[in-house]
Amino acid sequence: MTDYKTLIDAETWAFIERTNSYYPPDTIDYTIARQREIYDLMCREFFAGYPQGVTAETTVVAAPAHDIPIRIYRNATPDDAAMVLYIHGGGFILGGLDSHDDVCAELCGRTGHEVVSVDYRLAPEHLHPAAFDDAMGAFEWAARTYDRPVVLCGDSAGGNLCAAIAHATRGHAKKPIGQVLIYPGLGGDRSTGSYIKHAEAPMLTMRDLEFYKHIRTGGADRTGDITLSPLADADFANLPPTVLITAECDPLSSDGEAYRDRTVAAGGRAHWFEEPGLVHGYLRARHSVGRARASFTRIVDAVATLAKGGWAW
Repeated sequence: MTDYKTLIDAETWAFIERTNSYYPPDTIDYTIARQREIYDLMCREFFAGYPQGVTAETTVVAAPAHDIPIRIYRNATPDDAAMVLYIHGGGFILGGLDSHDDVCAELCGRTGHEVVSVDYRLAPEHLHPAAFDDAMGAFEWAARTYDRPVVLCGDSAGGNLCAAIAHATRGHAKKPIGQVLIYPGLGGDRSTGSYIKHAEAPMLTMRDLEFYKHIRTGGADRTGDITLSPLADADFANLPPTVLITAECDPLSSDGEAYRDRTVAAGGRAHWFEEPGLVHGYLRARHSVGRARASFTRIVDAVATLAKGGWAW
């Protein structure tokens, strides 16, 4: 049994307890509509505002079947070396433009890069591959619209979608210049590693993961579908430089290690950071927990480095 009392410090426990006060651990037992209400309330409670000089515009990307809502963040002192396509987490059933609004604004404020957040369709109303199709549609729009490279960045479910885009676009003339994946779920082996050691971790459990997986696919067996599970890809060659940042106390942490290993073995560049003592969802703790603050700085630095075509690891 993992002893989280020793792994997790007092600041992080305070964040966990505050989160649980808004979003109880048994929230997955509620209706989807109620889960979204609870999640949206929690996100509003943690909202940290915009940095000075950052503005946002909400618009849409016209797609063949429907419009994809996006929010574009701009800095008063822009850095046009690249733009960042941000894809939010939420288990493929939660979240949208507002849930990660302040995260995207801060990423824009600290890097200077224009950030575009994508409001992809959610399950169960829209089963896989709807979310992937929207993420791809937004990437193709960004690659077509911007006269600069694209850096992919996403957390949790959004990290999964970023990796799926990276695998699907390797042959594109304007493929992503890099990707930053924050505690992503990449379809790893659920019988080993962090899936076992941290099956009952605070903030995210194996029961949660099974629920989200079932909801995303409607219960269908999609084994081997790399747009669902990037680690199922047999070919890891020619992927963009990748920085993976995971939380130690998270069943998904081993996915970062596995993805790093597969990419490097195929001759690519990837670096994996496992943040000690942190839990899934710690982005919301970046202003209250020292370890989360340091990790967010790592994320910002990774985005800025990849945007300039660099590699510092």
